[in-house]
Amino acid sequence: MTPKSVTHKAVDKIVDDHKTLADILNALQSQGKKIVFANGCFDILHVGHVRYLQDARSRGDYLVVALNADSSVRKLKGKGHPINPEEERLEMLAALECVNYVTVFEEETADEILKKLRPDFHAKGTDYTPQTVPERETVQSIGGEVLIVGDPKEHSTSDVLRRIRRRKFR
Repeated sequence: MTPKSVTHKAVDKIVDDHKTLADILNALQSQGKKIVFANGCFDILHVGHVRYLQDARSRGDYLVVALNADSSVRKLKGKGHPINPEEERLEMLAALECVNYVTVFEEETADEILKKLRPDFHAKGTDYTPQTVPERETVQSIGGEVLIVGDPKEHSTSDVLRRIRRRKFR
């Protein structure tokens, strides 16, 4: 899954194997490092995504981003999605300075990967509350904490697509 054209530094951030990533994170936690986990589709990367990820990273020592695979994006968002294939979405996320590791997951929710990776924190955007995070019970069961991060939900991929469709090109 790792794109072949990614810079060496970004390639080092993309970890396809969840067991390998879990081992890396466990080693970091044994050194007292705090792991923050964020997840999403990140289809058309926009400023809301960047602010969410930067805030999430500021809450711990390492930020792991779990990217919805193309198949799960289609299930969640419908026909015509994703706009960008997962290899390109992985590369864009890995290029962000605030992101330490990126991986892909196939399921519609992050419950299973959370159980595997066992982060200290699960960061969700401000369109959630701690009570409405779908993976809340899983996070609690692994001893983690839900964090609500980022700026107010004023940006979305859907909004970007609407603006593009409405724009009149001359």
